[in-house]
Amino acid sequence: MANQQREAITESLLVRPRLDDNGFRNEDGGESGGGGGGAGGGGAVLNVASSNVTTVLVLSVFVNACMAFGFGNAVGYSSPTQTGIMEDLGLSVAEFSLFGSLLTLGAMLGAIMSGKITDLLGRKGSMWILNVFYIGGWLAIAFTEVPWLLDLGRFALGFRNGITGYLMPIYTAEIAPKNLRGRISTLGTLMVCWGLSFMYVVGPFVNWRTLALIATVPGLLQLPLLFFIPESPRWLAKVGREKDLEAALQSLRGDKVDISEEAAEIKDYTESLQNASKGSILDVFQKKYTRPLLIFGGLLILQSLGGIAAISYYSGAIFISAGISSQVGLVTLAVVQTLLGLVGIILVDKVGRRPILLVCSAGLCLGSFLTGLSFLFKDFNWWDKGSPIFALIGLLVFPVNVKGSAGSICNLVSNTCNWIVAYFFNFLLEWSSAGIFFIFSGFSGASFLLGAAMVPETKGRSLEQIQAAMFGHSVE
Repeated sequence: MANQQREAITESLLVRPRLDDNGFRNEDGGESGGGGGGAGGGGAVLNVASSNVTTVLVLSVFVNACMAFGFGNAVGYSSPTQTGIMEDLGLSVAEFSLFGSLLTLGAMLGAIMSGKITDLLGRKGSMWILNVFYIGGWLAIAFTEVPWLLDLGRFALGFRNGITGYLMPIYTAEIAPKNLRGRISTLGTLMVCWGLSFMYVVGPFVNWRTLALIATVPGLLQLPLLFFIPESPRWLAKVGREKDLEAALQSLRGDKVDISEEAAEIKDYTESLQNASKGSILDVFQKKYTRPLLIFGGLLILQSLGGIAAISYYSGAIFISAGISSQVGLVTLAVVQTLLGLVGIILVDKVGRRPILLVCSAGLCLGSFLTGLSFLFKDFNWWDKGSPIFALIGLLVFPVNVKGSAGSICNLVSNTCNWIVAYFFNFLLEWSSAGIFFIFSGFSGASFLLGAAMVPETKGRSLEQIQAAMFGHSVE
């Protein structure tokens, strides 16, 4: 029995939700326990007591939304500020490329440590520490006079994002009632998109130092609210604080709600999870897990090599290179991406995740191809008036926030690819503006083909049914 439970946990690594260094991908949809349904992030379904939306729950969700908005701020900051930072601090292309890519390096370190830190300090305790990194990172950027402090601030933000990408969906799944979990999870997706879009809209019109100070606001808003939100009931169960568990759960569900059944289920599930969690991460490398690991790892690598980090970090410079005003381009990109994000959230549970994945992969492929075509026309003076239009359309259909994620191994490889793209993009843009986007288009096309051929639909399926489709059996 313990072996079967351990296998179920190993398999859930490959299908649970997570936030990577560029954006949020929800795989919950309100139908299951999500990526953090238990204390250890498993996917068990818990019967949650019927409850009203309480003030404590709203505050907890707002704090989570602030974290998501700050996540998007960090991702989008470098795009509208590249010219200003390079001129004021005298940075070379190589130095700014290092600055841009350090967000991903920090996220890699944070992602590796995220599980241990959040288990050791708790979800709420981790939020306090992450706020220190968040506010401190932005202050270092805002007041720096030397490149190393600028880089240190960027790395601190990346480290914070790496842990936040794990913490946000986990905390959401662990505090939200089952009937609201899917909606609350989608709010995180939307806030990341809005945070990134905010940088694109405001960044072109203010100094880069001022923009860094503005970006501290989500962190400052969280500080007083952290005194009023509860610790995760499931984490409290994991560390044996049963009275605190019941108090936290009661505050989240309301004073008049009977939480006894839900509290008992949390305790029982946490105990069974701890008994079954003695396996090693090496369990993922068993032969029966090869297919899903290759599918999701392959998708992540191909999507990363499709240039998502480059578009997120350097779209302002891309617009200028294509002959478009960075102000006009970034504002337009922010508006379109926000609308696409809203449409995606509305449609994901109606049409399913697989069609959304395929449409996004096709959008990545088409967007990169059109952008490459615009640079090709510009290089050969074939259509001077039309080439900027192709670049604008290409970047507008590029779904910046569509990246998914699987287990820790896949995320580590994916983030490594993101760093390679983020660091070398500016050099490759100087080598061949058209060529690099045609390469991105090729990787995105390969991602579409892999998704179409190998990825199963998850719409209307339980975790067990998804596992059966991926692994060829169901988990008892």
